Amino acid sequence: MGQIGRRGLLAAAAGALSVLAVTGDAAATARRRAPKRELRGMWLASVANRDWPSRAGLTADEQKAELLAHLDTAVRRRLNAVMFQVRPTADALWPSPYEPWSQYLTGVQGKDPGWDPLGTAVEEAHRRDLELHAWFNPYRVANHTDPSRLVASHPARVHREWVLPYGGKLYYNPGLPEVRSFVQDAMMDAVQRYDIDAVHWDDYFYPYPVAGQVFDDDDAYARHGAGFPDRAAWRRDNTDRLVSEMAARIKAVKKKDKKVRFGISPFGVWRNAATDPLGSQTRAGVQTYDDLHADTRKWVKEGWIDYIVPQLYWNIGFAAADYATLLPWWADVARGTKVDLYAGEALYKAGDPAQPAAWQDPAELSRHLTLGKDYAEVRGHVFFSAKEVAADRIGAMDRVVADHYPDRVEPPR
Repeated sequence: MGQIGRRGLLAAAAGALSVLAVTGDAAATARRRAPKRELRGMWLASVANRDWPSRAGLTADEQKAELLAHLDTAVRRRLNAVMFQVRPTADALWPSPYEPWSQYLTGVQGKDPGWDPLGTAVEEAHRRDLELHAWFNPYRVANHTDPSRLVASHPARVHREWVLPYGGKLYYNPGLPEVRSFVQDAMMDAVQRYDIDAVHWDDYFYPYPVAGQVFDDDDAYARHGAGFPDRAAWRRDNTDRLVSEMAARIKAVKKKDKKVRFGISPFGVWRNAATDPLGSQTRAGVQTYDDLHADTRKWVKEGWIDYIVPQLYWNIGFAAADYATLLPWWADVARGTKVDLYAGEALYKAGDPAQPAAWQDPAELSRHLTLGKDYAEVRGHVFFSAKEVAADRIGAMDRVVADHYPDRVEPPR
């Protein structure tokens, strides 16, 4: 962090937004230093029909057409990976023997859409030289708290004791060993049956805290929490077990010509330095270690995962969580490990009038990629999300492609 040069200038100038001057040579720099391999990804979210399908109830042909259009957009943007959300709410976008068809396809949970979205996505992504990372959410059951609204055969209705309401949603209880086993089985079905390139998880482990509400896992803690100094340590151990067990199961799957990778995209702040000297110089209101009971730094240091994509969804110069502070912090975490670091990028903020001034500048994201070139550990970027990659409200994605993606390249292996 004591280095000088563009890295220091960017960080120092960010607060005054004088980083605007940095972008003049960005395209030339990118071409001089274009990597042979890097990950260029986008998230393709199905929960609440955010990206795809555009609404529930489209015909199978309409759904397919929209899906292929997103893949074609990825190719046009010179990307090489798509993180496709195939288990958004304890359901499935493939014919799963464990969980019902997702309601985001037909509008009715459990209703067969008449085709296999995951199977089609894998085949069509590979046809376009795109990696397909199957994105699963381990514990979220529903975006409401009424189990009776779930299809009658849903495991969360069959096993009511597995489920807890919190913050207006239903969650599987991470403190139950039988839950951890079941959600792994449900995800592994897709790993074993499809030629996916990676298993991908997002930032939802224990739920984000909601003021005035309690995640009522008293019974599970009473049964399984013996030997831990406090409930927080027990919860972190539960999450560690989910990650390490799933890592071992993925590794045990033998594919003829490749291994299936395992990646996680956590909230971007592990801990603030004021909480832990190992933490980042940030003042974030959420810390994954303390609030989501996810020791994301440990997973990298232990080598349980193959890649990590911290969601660095803040602009350069943002006081509470500066991108120019967090990127080198994560590079330091990954340094000396075999875990690839990719930066999660908030393309969705570009041009949003509710966001700070930095996000009204089409060059903000390009500056993120320019900064990343100063850290050998940064091996790519992933953009949230597919709808914005296509629409590109103020041309921020156009700027990234022009400045940094002169040609398509292969992802890291």
